[in-house]
Amino acid sequence: MSNNHLVPSKVFFTKGVGIHKEKLTSFELALRSAGIEKFNLVTVSSIFPPRCKAVSKEIGLSYMHAGQVVFCVMSRDATNEPHRLVSASVGCAIPQDRSTYGYLSEHHGFGQTEKVSGDYAEDLAASMLATTLGIDFNPDKAWNDRKQEWKLNKHIVTTRNTTQTAVGEKTGQWVTVVAAAVFCDYNGDSVNGG
Repeated sequence: MSNNHLVPSKVFFTKGVGIHKEKLTSFELALRSAGIEKFNLVTVSSIFPPRCKAVSKEIGLSYMHAGQVVFCVMSRDATNEPHRLVSASVGCAIPQDRSTYGYLSEHHGFGQTEKVSGDYAEDLAASMLATTLGIDFNPDKAWNDRKQEWKLNKHIVTTRNTTQTAVGEKTGQWVTVVAAAVFCDYNGDSVNGG
């Protein structure tokens, strides 16, 4: 693939939470918690590139340097309401045929546990991929049932989610949660030679 097309070959998943009296600062702290605060983040829509490989955050960060413009699919939410549960999740679904694209989804909300929010985001990504592949499915069927069915039919081989939850501080400080799929390695070379 030509590097002129900006198709990343690698992606990593990360999440974080930040707490501060200022909403913007709580977001910055959430990015620091996720390890992606030193990049100029550009959010993009929902396509998981063909042949893209998921790597660890540590490996992904070795392809990047401070100030770099970085593309990502990000979910974020915040609350300053005491005891309010907040979540941010990114779901991922990858087809068996890795020469075609998969899907990423963002979901955020209030009152959802990590499992509920994560399953919802994963279901969104898998459902988008299923419609693209022309797979018939019943959207009212439970996510776990559809997940098993798709994996057995080998249409969708990998689904996952990255989810961050937090509870609003009783002091009324801002609590921000982020979850992201961060794209890296457009040139096939890491900054640190990895």
